[in-house]
Amino acid sequence: MELKDKTFLVVGTGISGISAVKLLAKKGAKIILFDSNSELEYDDIRRKLPEGLEFGLILGELPGEVMNRIDIAVLSPGVPTDLPFVSELQERKVPVWGEIELAYRCGKGRVFAITGTNGKTTTTALVGEIFRTYYDSVFVVGNIGLPYTEYALEMTDDSVTAAEVSSFQLETIHEFCPQVSAILNITPDHLNRHHTMKCYVEAKANIARNQTKEQVCVLNYEDSYLQKIAKDISADVFWFSSIHILERGVWMEGDQIIYCDTERIPICTIHDMKLLGRHNYENVMAAVAIAMHAGVPVDCVRKAVKDFNAVEHRIEFVREVDGVKYYNDSKGTNPDAAIKAVEAMERPTVVIGGGYDKKSSYDEWIASFGNKVKCLVLIGETRQAIADAAQRAGFTNIIMAEDLEEAVRAAGTQAVSGDAVLLSPACASWDMFKNFEERGRLFKEYVNALG
Repeated sequence: MELKDKTFLVVGTGISGISAVKLLAKKGAKIILFDSNSELEYDDIRRKLPEGLEFGLILGELPGEVMNRIDIAVLSPGVPTDLPFVSELQERKVPVWGEIELAYRCGKGRVFAITGTNGKTTTTALVGEIFRTYYDSVFVVGNIGLPYTEYALEMTDDSVTAAEVSSFQLETIHEFCPQVSAILNITPDHLNRHHTMKCYVEAKANIARNQTKEQVCVLNYEDSYLQKIAKDISADVFWFSSIHILERGVWMEGDQIIYCDTERIPICTIHDMKLLGRHNYENVMAAVAIAMHAGVPVDCVRKAVKDFNAVEHRIEFVREVDGVKYYNDSKGTNPDAAIKAVEAMERPTVVIGGGYDKKSSYDEWIASFGNKVKCLVLIGETRQAIADAAQRAGFTNIIMAEDLEEAVRAAGTQAVSGDAVLLSPACASWDMFKNFEERGRLFKEYVNALG
């Protein structure tokens, strides 16, 4: 589609919205930037954009007469699609795109897209590292923190792009169609946005919606939701499994990861890797499946997997203090992710949890503690709800802290040599922090300030 001279409404003035404006300006589009937060300042937004870039700005309410002038709307991922003004745009037959739809239409080369409730950042980063061992033009973009729109115009026909895509982003795709897609897992999350598990699963499944049988969709064989939706996926489904041996797919056999499409190929053992936990072995298997279907030679795949370090904020080792190891899992923003972090710990553990309320249930997370978690330090909006769930389960060693700094100090008093302290909140960060990255960085700052 030709974008020049079309009028675009870009919704949201955060990193995604600003990147979309920059891309559209380069394509010669007419731009109206809109944010419902009327307290924002024009000058602050103007400073985010190149000097001389022309755009209109509306803060607060979106007037009806403006809707009459819009050809296409581009929503930032944080903007729910069920807001009244979005519904009105759709009723007016205005196409509503997300950032990845816009970037996909402007970019070039092959796209390899990863989604899932947990593990998508690690998997996307690993796919990018594997690609860099073999391809010259590699982009790693999306929900990983690098807007797809920021780099779309740099891509060429020879480029390969590893894109982390969230359920929010997948709500607004139209033509987006990756060469290989992957859904790592689906567990309850973001129900305050999607409202039901059915809607959440449908959003995740959108990643493969436009694929054909000549393309590939990588799925987790152990996930019951994925088993159910696999029959409706048009692409060639390629499974991975941490429990079962498969005729075709990627699986764990003892401590070895095996790949088989037409022939059985050992990749590595779990002892060759720097990543901890079964969930990370699953991430590696998914990345291997994607890379092999992208045409990367197996020797390049092996080397990248063995050299890869955990991404920041995902069971990231911070420091050892007086025999206590501190781990930053700030990206554990839901109970399932926090369960995986607890399972990866090999020491008695003090857990720091709590945060923004996404209406999750914490019972399974508490149940995963077993004899491993010795103390729970809680912060944020959800601290009482988590404490109630813990007490119902008979777990009573609970400390309430007012902020993260106090929580780190409290955890340190509970841990002894040979223990671990794990920040794995099981909640989003937005009640106390800008994002999970800020929460993780502050945690590391407070840990590094310990005596």
